Amino acid sequence: QVQLVESGGGLVQAGGSLRLSCAASGRTISRYTMAWFRQTPGKEREFVVAMTWNGDRTYYADSVKGRFAISRDNIKNTAYLQMNSLKPEDTAVYRCAASQSTVTVTSVYQYGYWGQGTQVTVSS
Repeated sequence: QVQLVESGGGLVQAGGSLRLSCAASGRTISRYTMAWFRQTPGKEREFVVAMTWNGDRTYYADSVKGRFAISRDNIKNTAYLQMNSLKPEDTAVYRCAASQSTVTVTSVYQYGYWGQGTQVTVSS
């Protein structure tokens, strides 16, 4: 079992930055694809970004390309999401997820482990 806990969310003005962290416990994430999804009330969970276990492939949603960056520190067992140039439409609960798969990594169904989420609110 992998337990994931997100942190780093908060309120920020448009154009600002936040860095989210996803601390894992229970197992090392070194062999897991790590991803971030986001969700707003009444909408389905939306893929944001994913990175395969060894970092050789990274996938970004078009809406965040050039603004967000995923990274991971397998020694610290933590994944990160650096969010720059934030927009009000980025407002959501951000959840990290872990998967043992390296295919179809943009699909929620590939992920068996999820954190509870951290709220990000971007004011205009």
